[in-house]
Amino acid sequence: MKEFIEFIAKFLVDDPESVVVEETIDQEKKINLTLRVKQEDVGKVIGKKGKTAIAMRTLLTAVAAKEGKRAMLEILD
Repeated sequence: MKEFIEFIAKFLVDDPESVVVEETIDQEKKINLTLRVKQEDVGKVIGKKGKTAIAMRTLLTAVAAKEGKRAMLEILD
C-alpha cells in the first residue's frame, strides 16, 4: 500500500524525488500512511476542494479492504 500511494503521488507533483511515504501500524492493526511532499506541491496532491486527496483515500481504502486490512492516509506539508 505504501508503494501504491507513492506511485500516485509521484505522478501528481513537480518534484517526484521529494515524495516520502511513511507507514506505521497501530495497536488495532490499522495501517497509517503519512505522505510528505514539498510545500509548493501540497496543493497538487490535495486538489481542488480536496477531491484528489479524497480519491487517493478511497483507492487506499479499497486496496486495504481487498487485503482484509484498514488503512488511513494523512497528507503533511
